Amino acid sequence: MRLFTALEISSEHKRLLSSLRRQLPGFVWYPPDTYHLTLRFIGDIRSRPMLEELDHALARLSSDAFQIEPAGVGVISQPGRFRLVATISPSTGLVTLQSRIEATLRRCGIAMEKRRFQPHISLGVGQGDAGPNIIRWVQQNNLMKGKALTAEHFTLFRSYRTSDVPHYEVCAEYPLGDAMLLGQESWMQRE
Repeated sequence: MRLFTALEISSEHKRLLSSLRRQLPGFVWYPPDTYHLTLRFIGDIRSRPMLEELDHALARLSSDAFQIEPAGVGVISQPGRFRLVATISPSTGLVTLQSRIEATLRRCGIAMEKRRFQPHISLGVGQGDAGPNIIRWVQQNNLMKGKALTAEHFTLFRSYRTSDVPHYEVCAEYPLGDAMLLGQESWMQRE
């Protein structure tokens, strides 16, 4: 299973982000229902005992609920392609949760993430370098703001590889703050 942890975003925020979509040659927009804020990509996990260990470790993770705030848009360049993203202000609560997830995964034997955490929501992908149309889109939308969103849980997702757009399945939700007292069942226990 290809797994990652993320914060889900509200329908209202998905609508706001999808309103930024424009026809951009050579660019593929992700469907709004796939928008999320990745906390940590885990990778392929095939061992059932490892899946159970990850689930139990993430369920024990303690962190307070916090707010995330949109902070504009930007471009993340990668070799041969780029992504348009909605950037997120790196609040103390967000950075703390991401650090705790990273430490939890390392204790489970998952190698440390090589990239620095840059909170964002991927909106779509393009091939090659970001050209003038993309730069103009960023300039037109870089002051985009939205209401703060309260993160009350984080989610373990399974990612399916497809040829066109990403597909994600919720595996488990882990409550933050006072919600931790509610005792939700994890996906591993339902199987």
